[in-house]
Amino acid sequence: MRTKKINIKVNNLESPRSGNPVANQYEIETDKYYIFQSYGSTIAYKERGFQGKIVLDHHYWDYSKTTLKYLKQFLGVNLSKKEIESYIKQGIYKTYDLNK
Repeated sequence: MRTKKINIKVNNLESPRSGNPVANQYEIETDKYYIFQSYGSTIAYKERGFQGKIVLDHHYWDYSKTTLKYLKQFLGVNLSKKEIESYIKQGIYKTYDLNK
């Protein structure tokens, strides 16, 4: 049986102020997804590609100010929490339990 090689790369997100890596805030890259993990929880993922689907964990996406700050950095957006909630209601961002 042949196994397929999976490419995975893990990077700490960087502080917008200092440019230094931030502990416990990670972007994980795979062949299909970019994944944002805060501590041990998956917060969001984006499908690779120009208009890849964005899925947020329905419980943890706004767990704390820090999580929300780095989620916005991961998504590359400068939206308020209210605007993100609106995107969820409009179906632009999907939510799912990513931490079953």
